[in-house]
Amino acid sequence: MCSHNSMTKKIEELASRYGRKTDLVDAAREVIESKYDISVFTWPRCPVITNAEEIQLYHWGLIPFWIKSKEEADKIKLRTYNARADSLFEKPSYREPAKARRCLIPSTGFFEWRHENGKKIPYFIYLKNEELFSLAGIYDIWRNPETGEDVYTYSMVTTQANPMMEYIHNAAKRMPAILSREDEEKWLDLATSRKELETLLLPYNEKYMEAYPVNNNFIRKSPDDPSILERRVS
Repeated sequence: MCSHNSMTKKIEELASRYGRKTDLVDAAREVIESKYDISVFTWPRCPVITNAEEIQLYHWGLIPFWIKSKEEADKIKLRTYNARADSLFEKPSYREPAKARRCLIPSTGFFEWRHENGKKIPYFIYLKNEELFSLAGIYDIWRNPETGEDVYTYSMVTTQANPMMEYIHNAAKRMPAILSREDEEKWLDLATSRKELETLLLPYNEKYMEAYPVNNNFIRKSPDDPSILERRVS
């Protein structure tokens, strides 16, 4: 499943691309922009696009609204960073957000691992002609009973792998659900039918994608380090 995203653009570039304001993220720009590796295992705050006028900042790792305690929340967010497209509207953690709380996850690329001869080889995957593209996401709002704080979290929707991603992600054969530009507003629109939403989550055409292996130690580097994206030399 996808646990490492990349978003190397500046906030102004996000605002221009999505037609959103930056009011809510200006104070956090040093933390959230130009990140070469965003690991879900740090429960990061990331920019997402919703129907709101401003770019939002949500944690990656969804906490359903019905969770009762902080202890439960800390456990479930480790299991909900990806939501499968084929069960999106059935699973209790996802079905309400899938109906009413959908978002776009800005990306400049993402990472997956190929299993080969007992080794795991990381790949960086991106779109050929889109420097900044959107992954389908859903979000929820959980109220922390200890503090009364509303916590905004999201999950990345995944779908069946296309042939290129089957080769790379050969263990699970999954990939993030990539949305074309013309489908972004359809994904956000609450009037879009379930049937049409499901068609937006089909595997992205591999002819628009490229990938290359990167060095295995990239996850130990600072997420601000551009060398994370360097091609691995055999």
